[in-house]
Amino acid sequence: MKIMEILGEWDGAVPGSVCRSNKKLGASDESSCKAQGIRARETDKKFKGKTLRGKKVRSIHYGGPLKDYS
Repeated sequence: MKIMEILGEWDGAVPGSVCRSNKKLGASDESSCKAQGIRARETDKKFKGKTLRGKKVRSIHYGGPLKDYS
């Protein structure tokens, strides 16, 4: 096990194995998982006429159709 896995600090995107686990993540890590399309979104924003709540949609940064709202 690497020291970075113990501390929970990563450079760049959060690893997929961490996103798929059920443990609670920090705000930055959670948003990175949602942008990668691994965790479902919890927002009422609409994309092409449909709400995003409960959907796993990737952002443009990770090769998906959803633009960056930040």
